[in-house]
Amino acid sequence: MSYQKHYKSSIESPENFWKEQAKNLKWYKKPSSILSKDENGFDRWFADGELNMCYLAVDKHVEDGFGEQTAIIYESPVTQQKVTYTYNEVKSKVERLAGGLRDLGVKKGDTVIIYMPMIPHAAFSMLACARIGAIHSVVFGGFAPHELAIRIDD
Repeated sequence: MSYQKHYKSSIESPENFWKEQAKNLKWYKKPSSILSKDENGFDRWFADGELNMCYLAVDKHVEDGFGEQTAIIYESPVTQQKVTYTYNEVKSKVERLAGGLRDLGVKKGDTVIIYMPMIPHAAFSMLACARIGAIHSVVFGGFAPHELAIRIDD
């Protein structure tokens, strides 16, 4: 299907379009409802479905045989180094971080603040949070103290 047909389908019949797209994902719990309204009248997509974004971003690629393919390329503007990570390497780092977070008592639904520069380990940390079902909030040293405090309090 061409991009234009795909796009047209998504605009003309969004619920059917996303129902078809959902078939391409590996769900922990497949949704019975594609589009519904919550108690406030807001649209909710796949409200009763469950999936794990870390699994879909990392583990599935390893399972599909792409473990040795490059997943992340990082070029440091400070050190002028270029580092690449395969899906297998990312999976290993994320598993270790997720285990460390669990050992610290972080569990599904907890919020974790990630205060790191834009390095691969920030992505590994975000994926580790997703892996265990923790919510992450990213803050950076570039924020002024007051703005940083607001984000952390939030």
